[in-house]
Amino acid sequence: MGTQVKTNPGRFFEDFTVGQVIEHATPRTVTEGDRALYGAIYPTRFAVPSSAEFAASVGLAPHPVEELVAFHIAFGKTVPDVSLNAVANLGYAECRFHLPVVPGDTLRTRSEVIGLKQNSNGRTGVVWVRSTATNQRGEVVVDWARWVMVHKRSADSPAPETVVPALAGAVDAGDLVVPAGLDLSSYDVVAAGEPHRLGDYEVGERIDHVDGVTLTDAEHMMATRLWQNTAKVHFSTEARPDGRRLVYGGHVISLARALSFNGLANAQLVAAINAGAHVAPAFAGDTVHAWSEVLDTAVLDAPGVGALRLRLVATKGRDESMTLRGDDGAYTDGVLLDLDYWALVPR
Repeated sequence: MGTQVKTNPGRFFEDFTVGQVIEHATPRTVTEGDRALYGAIYPTRFAVPSSAEFAASVGLAPHPVEELVAFHIAFGKTVPDVSLNAVANLGYAECRFHLPVVPGDTLRTRSEVIGLKQNSNGRTGVVWVRSTATNQRGEVVVDWARWVMVHKRSADSPAPETVVPALAGAVDAGDLVVPAGLDLSSYDVVAAGEPHRLGDYEVGERIDHVDGVTLTDAEHMMATRLWQNTAKVHFSTEARPDGRRLVYGGHVISLARALSFNGLANAQLVAAINAGAHVAPAFAGDTVHAWSEVLDTAVLDAPGVGALRLRLVATKGRDESMTLRGDDGAYTDGVLLDLDYWALVPR
């Protein structure tokens, strides 16, 4: 009697086809424990996810969790099917947050393969997917595109036809989703921690967030397990030739977002992620700092609500010069993350 293979080795590059739709396993219910653990792992202090009273005062009741909690949970669902055999997650685009997520919501995710390109080394390829997370009512909570470099099962496998999707450089301000009922016209700047409103920021302005946090293996692995992200490179010293555990890129995003409170305390809600690049790998022992650049501003059709388009840059070590690229156009040494996003702020 033959033995059936029951374990899942994950998809390799050859296992993806353009148009393929993947329904991801293990729906995940958000709890107050997620809020508490998020605050234990990242030094976040934004008032809306921190205070049910503050959230209610701006029209958000029940009390939402941080948008990135939903993103990490939704992203984690995709890993066993998309990036279990990844070399690295390369970037994001067209990410919009459609609904606040509150404890009790159950998220599930599906993905569609929208692009494939074999790398010149013949051993890896890039896979583009568009993923959509819905809640228990079938409502879209967050959707995004991402691309990931994945190992091939065999270097001898033929290359697929190259399909590189056309992705928007940014979400238009007019397409940002403002949560129903959000009203920042009576916003409490004292409770929020800073007086700066939309009009206090200028396009081109750069903000050094000053503080830094040193990465540890225990924390980044705990965070990644929390989101049920099973990518081997984050946990196993056998997954990379150098024997080092790669820090999940989303961990760096949340860390940088939390650090940005100092200077952007009123950037309360993440509305969209326009683009994101994990420029360099991060490992335990690296100290992460962050700075931001104001790229654009917008007045939205909701009481007291504006939007800042921000570039959030995470660096290994503090770069007081806040230099993103050198004269040659390449990212400067030490840049870990280049994230372009929209945040909702009081005006």
